[in-house]
Amino acid sequence: MSSQQKKNTFFGGVAILMVSTIIIKIIGAIYKIPLGIILSDEAYGDFGAAYNIYSFFLTISTAGLPVALSKTVSEANALGRYNQVQKVFKVAFFAFLAMGTFSFICMSVFAQPVATYALQNEKAVWCVMALSPAVLCTCCCSAFRGYAQGHMNMIPTAISQVMENASKLIVGMALALFIGSLALQPEDFGDRMMAVGAIFGVSVGSILSVIFLSVNHRRTRRLNPGPFTDRADSSRDILVRLLKLAIPITISSSTSAIVTLIDTNLVNGQLQNVFQSILDSGATVTSQTQGLFDIGNKAVTILQENIQAAATDHSVVPVLDSARGLYGAYQKCMSIYNLPFNLMVPLTASIIPAVSAARARHNDLEARQVSESALRFGALLALPCGMGLFALGEPIMWLLTGGSTDHTIAGPLLSILGLASMFVCIQLIATSILQANGIVTLPIVTVVIGGVVKIIVNYTLVGNPNIMIYGAPVGTLCCFAIAAVLNLLIIKGRVPSAPSYTKAFLKPLIAAVIMGGAAWASYGAAARVLSGMSAFQKVDAATGAASLSFLGNAVSTAAAIGVGVIVYFALVLMLRVISKEDLELMPKGDKIARLLRIK
Repeated sequence: MSSQQKKNTFFGGVAILMVSTIIIKIIGAIYKIPLGIILSDEAYGDFGAAYNIYSFFLTISTAGLPVALSKTVSEANALGRYNQVQKVFKVAFFAFLAMGTFSFICMSVFAQPVATYALQNEKAVWCVMALSPAVLCTCCCSAFRGYAQGHMNMIPTAISQVMENASKLIVGMALALFIGSLALQPEDFGDRMMAVGAIFGVSVGSILSVIFLSVNHRRTRRLNPGPFTDRADSSRDILVRLLKLAIPITISSSTSAIVTLIDTNLVNGQLQNVFQSILDSGATVTSQTQGLFDIGNKAVTILQENIQAAATDHSVVPVLDSARGLYGAYQKCMSIYNLPFNLMVPLTASIIPAVSAARARHNDLEARQVSESALRFGALLALPCGMGLFALGEPIMWLLTGGSTDHTIAGPLLSILGLASMFVCIQLIATSILQANGIVTLPIVTVVIGGVVKIIVNYTLVGNPNIMIYGAPVGTLCCFAIAAVLNLLIIKGRVPSAPSYTKAFLKPLIAAVIMGGAAWASYGAAARVLSGMSAFQKVDAATGAASLSFLGNAVSTAAAIGVGVIVYFALVLMLRVISKEDLELMPKGDKIARLLRIK
């Protein structure tokens, strides 16, 4: 395999995309993890709910058109039809502007009914309004990005995305901390304003991004001012062509956003129904059944605390704020659960061209090898992440929220989501394999089936007073487990020379399960040892009982993760999880194989 071939290999592209994705996700983690510490669960619930409605409008507005625009511009540019290129951009820009304006009006003028009815959280209204400029500006950004990508210029997109994320981090965190320093009263109002400040950083980033892209677009246009001699198509014909390309992509991409929005409405609504029933029945901690992870007793305690707070702070609405608190804890877990999924994005982006090229050469063996290697590498990343979250859900949430969230509630949520994250990753890779083989519609159907199951499970379980918020991650687990299994079955039934699932999943699964057990046992051992040391223990003032402190948990968690990494890496080598053929798809793969003594 020549040096040039290595540069163009499948996993060479994965490695480059992985680095850029990791950089952006690190900025996101630096933003969301400290945010989970400084924001109360209730305020974080407002933040998460508003972000979900923003994502919905953004997906509807920008999922398909940028792809259609870049494709149409690229085709016209290749044919030397430069007047057509400019006409396509103008038509697309006004289409983006129209959809952005519609979304902006929905999130600003109609923010109150959107928060009250769509999100079932009327206190999220200011967060929704704070995000309204972002959806308008991002629509405009998408037009400029699609135009640049149609000219094979990815630099403006990369720079603008870094600007957006950096602004979200710097401006959002600075505003949240500044508002927090004002100690606004009542306390619930101050917490809500901190969430508004944090989320307004997204809007500031989108404003800076659209300014940069606009200036860059004008500068690029001046480099080739014309005049051009070709005759552009009519605006109507261009718009029809763009919509024909964009609408199927939008429908496909919006499925997840629609399910998430319905999920937000259902979870908040069902939680409020349960708390209202507890309030109406006059239940106490002693009379309420224990429920899953003692959630029944905890729910009564949360409600009683909010009732007491409402006596002095009239802005507190006991039922609503109790639901906001549980939903906020769930949202904090979701920000961690999304990390394994983000690692799959570069992998899935590189599967389609690699498999498609092999199919075009009628090389079924190569297509099978790439698909099988992709599934195995995905499993190597996703399974240990998921098992680690499952085994260490509670200590991780205690560590990453700084004790600001009840880790006895949030920990089991993250553990369940850890299992779900594994199926999310497998489902994404399987979808890309199907798309690379020309099977485009069925993956959409499987996601819809999973989404319907998720809605049914959430409605049923979250409304159960003995399960409540734990129904939400169970619904997510059911959704993606079903979608992943269905996608894998379709691959077996419809794809020629389908990959072997035993070879792809068995050894990574064995290594991940053993690693999870080792991490769990290591944490337990370290916690028992450290809880007996005064430097790592806290003493209850009322009872005098000693238990593990936050510092003790941090040290125990770090030790458990370290043991898990060592055990997993050793098992990957011992079980020969990675084959020489896998490594040959990577740059310098032959040297890595010799270094690891893989034959």
